[in-house]
Formats: sequence, C-alpha cells, structure tokens
Amino acid sequence: MIDVQDLTKEYGNVAAVSKATFRIGAGEIVGFLGPNGAGKSTTIRMLTGYLPATSGAASIDGFDVFRKGNEVRARVGYLPENVPLYSDLRVIEFLRFRAQQKLVPASERRARIDYVMSRCALTERQRSVIATLSRGFRQRVGFADALIANPKVLILDEPTSGFDPLQRREMLDLIHGLVAEGKTTILFSSHILSEVQAVSKRLLVIAKGKIVADGGSEDLIRKFGENQYHIEALAGEAPARELLESIPGIVQVAKAAEAPAPGGVRYTITAKHGDDPRDAISEAFMKRGIRVRELASDRTPLETIFARLVSGAELETAAVAATEGVAAA
Repeated sequence: MIDVQDLTKEYGNVAAVSKATFRIGAGEIVGFLGPNGAGKSTTIRMLTGYLPATSGAASIDGFDVFRKGNEVRARVGYLPENVPLYSDLRVIEFLRFRAQQKLVPASERRARIDYVMSRCALTERQRSVIATLSRGFRQRVGFADALIANPKVLILDEPTSGFDPLQRREMLDLIHGLVAEGKTTILFSSHILSEVQAVSKRLLVIAKGKIVADGGSEDLIRKFGENQYHIEALAGEAPARELLESIPGIVQVAKAAEAPAPGGVRYTITAKHGDDPRDAISEAFMKRGIRVRELASDRTPLETIFARLVSGAELETAAVAATEGVAAA
C-alpha cells in the first residue's frame, strides 16, 4: 500500500531525510517513531505531496506520489500536527465544504458527515464555530476531515501534540476505533513510545533523518537489546564463574549487583546475539551437582533500546540492520 525507496530530502548540505526505505502493507498499522526533529514530519509531507523530494521514490496504492498526486490525495486522509481549519465556519459547515472539495458524491455526503461526526464525538458540537473550540476539539475536526472521504490510507502526524493526558487518551481512543475496524492502512507518527505501542504492533524508528529500526517490539528487543541473563546458584564463586565461562556463546560473566542468598552466588551473563545459553547452563550445573535457584532472561526495556537508537551512538549499525531487514522482507 505504501512503498518508499531511498526517499531523501536535502536543504543545502543538510539531509532532513536520508534514503528512507520501507513498505507498509494494506490494512497494516505502523507507528512512526522518533524524537522531535528526526525527520518524521518531513517524510510525511513528502508522502502526502506537500513537499517535493530531493531524490528517491514513493508510491501509495500503486500511484507515484510525485507524478500522480491527485490519485494519491484521493486515497489518503492526512492529519497534520497543526490542523489548518477555517475558524469562522461552524463544524458542520466546514465538513460539508471539505466533503465537496474531496469529491464525496452528493448522495453520500450526509451519511459520511454524520459518520465522521459520530466517530469523532462532534455531533453535539456540529453547530459550534470552530474558533470557539478547544485544541482537543479542533483536532477532532481535523480528524473528521481526514476521514470524510473514506480514505484507504490514513496518515497522522503527531495527532496528540500539545494535548493534556485526558485529550491524549481521547485521541488514542479514536485511533483505536479505526484499528479495530481493520479497514484502513494507518501510519501514525509520534515521539512518545507508549503512544505508538498503544496503537500499533510494528514500529518504524527514525533518527537524524535515517530509518534505524523496523519491526515489532519483540523484534527490536531481540535485535538491539543486550542478550543478558541472570543466575543464582548454591556454589562458591570460583567454580561457578569457571563453569559459566566455559560454556560456548557466553561472552561475559559479571557479579550481579543484587546480593545472593546466603551460601550462593549471583551473576549477570552476557551471551552472543541469537544464543540462549540457559539449557547449556542448566545441564552443566546439573552435571556438577550444583543447585540452580534462579536462571532467567534480563530483557532490555524497549524504552532503553529506543533511547540508544536515537542517541547517535548506534545509528550507523542500526541503519544497516534496518536496511538489511527491508531487503529481506
């Protein structure tokens, strides 16, 4: 449904977006995640035809974004971060105008307007002048506008920006409703990890203009998290450490910060990516007659992985991994 290849936007010698490549299938919900200034809005503006690309290609529903703009716009509902509205119109007047602009058939306009007002909880405010609405309700009007032509693709750019917690929850509930229907392909941009996780299973992470990760939460934890485990056993320090260091795939053994039970030892173990040494550890300790009280994985929190990906320290490695993931898809 959305196909992006080496999409690049440069301002002089500065690349706001550099060779972004990703694909989003029909009906898929993808969270577009990155810190402020990472290139999210620039990418979205190129996809929606509001900004030309320096190089690269992008298509939506098979239509070239830069050559078939009218066909693309007819298939896309776009909610920008700052919604442009005619503030002197009433809500119902604005939606009628937009339905006409978007060529919604006259016979269907009333039904579509009623639907989007109901979906966005605007029915009771339909006679309100837009200038009198709160930011939250103005955003709802923009959301209704994005939905009114029943688009195949919905692109939301920081839809909760500037919201208080209650307004943020209400907007996420609106998006959840569309996700539950499963009829629309959604690209949802945010710099807040918890928001993206609440809406989408797949995360597309951008930092400094580059796509640095692409996958589900578990995929990113496996790919970029530290492959660590902790063990507590009833043994002396020397024999336990020597036994652990002798197991293939274990690259580091360190005494854990947490104190073990009396008469025992506790270690944090780092293994090679892709290796799970727990079966080998259990077998080795059992053969030596050493009782293992606890052996578990220490999962790296997704928040930690996200912070590392966007900090700059791992950008090059992550960008290569993300590219290889796209190529393999």
